[in-house]
Amino acid sequence: MTKKIEKLSSEQREDLLKTLKARFEKNMERHEGLDWTKIEEKLEANDEKLWSLNEMERTGGEPDVVGYDVDKDEYVFYDCSPESPKGRRSVCYDREALESRKKHKPENSAMDMATEMGIELLTEEQYRMLQTLGNFDMKTSSWVQTPASIRKLGGAIFCDRRYDTVFMYHNGAESYYAARGFRGSLKV
Repeated sequence: MTKKIEKLSSEQREDLLKTLKARFEKNMERHEGLDWTKIEEKLEANDEKLWSLNEMERTGGEPDVVGYDVDKDEYVFYDCSPESPKGRRSVCYDREALESRKKHKPENSAMDMATEMGIELLTEEQYRMLQTLGNFDMKTSSWVQTPASIRKLGGAIFCDRRYDTVFMYHNGAESYYAARGFRGSLKV
């Protein structure tokens, strides 16, 4: 599966930047000390990353800045929707899991969708960091990057928040549920 890049129209770019700026300003606790002007400059200089952020937005992820890597001069965006993004639910973990299903195959897999969008699934560590910024996945769950040792045995992991606690669980990678999607990250 390869990433397909499309260029946003000037109107789409403007709408996306306006949405991202409003979310940034509304949720300053997620990115204290960061300046939107510098983020916007980086975004405007990178059509590919803007397209990926638009895909995150289009599928219900509500991407927002959650950090800045000083060494790499990169801003980090995560999906910050209250629940797992609606446009990315009912997917199994990866292509191998999708192809292993004989009946009732889902339309796609989390890993394939992430690749197509130009983003990465959150790791368990990233997911737990996100949960320090708010309460996410109180009714849904999200696939996270699965270690090769678990995936080799047919499993995959997902996380959610219940009882004021972040949980990590396992499931067969081929499973899919209406309340399970995935959250992504993007560095700009």
